[in-house]
Amino acid sequence: MTYKVKLPVFEGPLDLLLYLIKKEELDIYDIPIALITEQYLEYLEMMKLLDLNIAGEFLVMAATLIHIKSKMLLPQEEKMDEIQVEEDPRAELVKRLIEYKKFKEAAFSLNDMEKKQRDVFSIKAQPAFDKESENDNDDGFEANIFDLITAFVKVVKNFSKDDFHRVARDEFTVSQKIHDLYHMLVMRPAIHFYDLFKDTKNKLEAITLFMALLELIRLNEVVVVQKEMFGEIEIRRNQDNVRKNAGSQDPRTGPEEVEVDSEGEVPSES
Repeated sequence: MTYKVKLPVFEGPLDLLLYLIKKEELDIYDIPIALITEQYLEYLEMMKLLDLNIAGEFLVMAATLIHIKSKMLLPQEEKMDEIQVEEDPRAELVKRLIEYKKFKEAAFSLNDMEKKQRDVFSIKAQPAFDKESENDNDDGFEANIFDLITAFVKVVKNFSKDDFHRVARDEFTVSQKIHDLYHMLVMRPAIHFYDLFKDTKNKLEAITLFMALLELIRLNEVVVVQKEMFGEIEIRRNQDNVRKNAGSQDPRTGPEEVEVDSEGEVPSES
């Protein structure tokens, strides 16, 4: 599979570690390094399988975790004449995580303030829309790439290991799945993540469909939301785009299609 998803804002290795710590309800000051390393490497393998263009920093963090894990497995030398307190091998990583967590919380806080300011001063008349559609993106918060990977891992576990090798290489294409998914969302306001995969025949089709979803997220054509942390993911059309396109579109012709080339990419405008 040569198609690669290029996401404009792709969280880094510290984001993944914070996500795993929160997901497993772990103490950030006392990280069970063996568990976190195992889960981190599992996510890394899934990201490689999905051709997600993993940055080198993810691999550096993997090496760091393995190094810390190996240091913690070494027997402590007994000192008879002096008491030597060695620094916890996790200390530097914990420090980086806490600093990064504070930075992210500050960034989210500033972003939230900006949105509130926009809401206060935005008094332009909005085009007439169904009230339910208008609020589609408001009830919940946006899921991140790691939420999506977590949900997708559960999907692929339902297929046998042989399924991936039995199907023809070119049986499914990302461009076709982008087309199919987009039109499913034209007909339905929202789709639950697991419902999206209930008719997939094998692992390869599921992977292709998941990559199509990531591409539509990258293009801002769809949003993925959760009602609660680590809750069920819902896929919706981006209502900002729906409103924008509605003003320029002849209502008799129906919704505008997402054009993709043979690689599943959207051609750039000249």
